[in-house]
Amino acid sequence: MKDKFVAIGVVLASLFLAVMMNVLQPDAEKASEPEAAIAVKTAIVKKAQLAMHVESQGIVAPRTRTRIISEVSGLVLDVADAFVVGGTFKSGDMLLKLDPTDYEVALQRAKAKVISFKALMELENARSVQAEKEWGMTGRPTSEAPLLALRRPYLLEAEANLLQAKAEVRQAEIKLSKTIIRASYAGMVSQKLADIGQFVTMGTAIGETFAIDFVEIRLPLSEKDLTMMDGLSSQAELRQKQITLTGTVDGIVTSWLATLARSEGVVDELNRSQYIVARVADPYGLSGSERNVPLRVGTFVKASIQGKVLKDVFKVPRSALLEGSRIGLVDDQALLKIIPVEVASTDDNHYYISEGLQDGHQIVTSALGTPIEGLKLRIKNDPSPVLIDGLAQ
Repeated sequence: MKDKFVAIGVVLASLFLAVMMNVLQPDAEKASEPEAAIAVKTAIVKKAQLAMHVESQGIVAPRTRTRIISEVSGLVLDVADAFVVGGTFKSGDMLLKLDPTDYEVALQRAKAKVISFKALMELENARSVQAEKEWGMTGRPTSEAPLLALRRPYLLEAEANLLQAKAEVRQAEIKLSKTIIRASYAGMVSQKLADIGQFVTMGTAIGETFAIDFVEIRLPLSEKDLTMMDGLSSQAELRQKQITLTGTVDGIVTSWLATLARSEGVVDELNRSQYIVARVADPYGLSGSERNVPLRVGTFVKASIQGKVLKDVFKVPRSALLEGSRIGLVDDQALLKIIPVEVASTDDNHYYISEGLQDGHQIVTSALGTPIEGLKLRIKNDPSPVLIDGLAQ
């Protein structure tokens, strides 16, 4: 029995010691959990004055394109060296010459009729004078003389015949002059349809030309583009706007300066766009302008048009603007702060903020899925951000 009590006592003592050790042991130190943070990219904004530019595109077209039609008939006797596709000419230059023989003969006949009717006119004038003298012998005033007695109708008929003969001379001279087909403007030949030895009739097309003193480009503008521009109502303001055209010529990307000539003043029913017309003088560099690369008719060009000048605005990337015209800032504790802003304008890559931001604000440029005020941020920028156009990237 004594051994039993000793064994029980040992077991109870062991249990007591185990319980006391468990109760009296110190609490284990818990490691602090790291606070969750979202990695973002940021930028430092700075107020600036920015010139807006509107992008458009179009095809170079001549200001005048003419299909040359012969106004007389005849055999082609001569063709100018410039009357070939791509040939250039000045205003008044001869392009083709037709056989003038028939029209020279017609002119001689018309002149002969003038001489004949002039003689008849002088004869009738003499008869009229003689008739007036004979009436005076009657002792009655000339005002009482019948018109037929004074031969006035015959005199008027002679005057009419002479006038008609002179008109026929004029017509014959005009037809004779049209046997030489001359250029009415400085231009280039785009199509040749007649050559030496060919007989052409009145109304026959002999070629096609276009003017090269300047070319025009129709540029469509959407409603969004128009909000970035001003001064389209005054012709004086239109001509002050500069346009930079960019296109490819012979595999080389080239740019040209153009001026804004006019606004067409209508809205296209199909695309709801308005069109403005840009103009480039001496596109082929034939009038002494320093143009190394010609701007050829038919070239597809892109246009950068000078727009509004925005003062005291902040240029931010499109990814920075949150829904509801808001922007996320980084405060001193690297927490997210959301503020409302006012957008003055926009383009394909940026928003231009006029209200809500201040110089030195650090904005979040990364896309935020669900922005929450006070969210912890971890900035992941490049080591040395560079300030470009008022925005540190």
